[in-house]
Amino acid sequence: KAQIAAIRRSSGDFVLSVDSDTTLASDVITKLAVKMRDPMVGAAMGQLTAYNRSDTWLTRLIDMEYWLACNEERAAQGRFGAVMCCCGPCAMYRRSCLLSLLDQYETQLFRGKPSDFGEDRHLTILMLKAGFRTEYVPGAVAATVVPDKMGPYLRQQLRWARSTFRDTMLARGLLRGLDRYLTLDVMGENLGPLLLGIAVVTALGDLLVSHTV
Repeated sequence: KAQIAAIRRSSGDFVLSVDSDTTLASDVITKLAVKMRDPMVGAAMGQLTAYNRSDTWLTRLIDMEYWLACNEERAAQGRFGAVMCCCGPCAMYRRSCLLSLLDQYETQLFRGKPSDFGEDRHLTILMLKAGFRTEYVPGAVAATVVPDKMGPYLRQQLRWARSTFRDTMLARGLLRGLDRYLTLDVMGENLGPLLLGIAVVTALGDLLVSHTV
């Protein structure tokens, strides 16, 4: 609600989304704005790094995870102008596009119930469904504080997973109009964790039955 109120009160051509625990490089706004010169680009995200990556073994792994997510997954999706999630810590939006989508954004439902988590992915999907491109800008670097303990990290990942599964269902019609690579990518992103869960349960079952690893 606060984000929507800020967008409605804004007056610039672009709106920058930044998390409160994120530090931007001095040239982030300039580099994102260059990408937004194309009127068909509705949103662009920068590259995320872990601000506290040297704190623990977990923060170092998360920093590696962020690098892979940005410079492999988001970069590949950006080749087709369809980054599937412009991440909240560092994303720029075209204000005119935002205003046209705010009513849908504010009243988002899932299975008939209000849904207000994963706002960055949901807003990105709305941009794509409206016909705008979403891009990745690797040179626009933002450092965000990441969880340094397993409990907070797992809660964060569960929240993000819920958002991924929900918005994939909402984007089913959108996927048909995108490149086949993107359809395969999104399917893999959703099926991968499910297959991993099945593999773990099967392995534990085998251990209980056969008493061997």
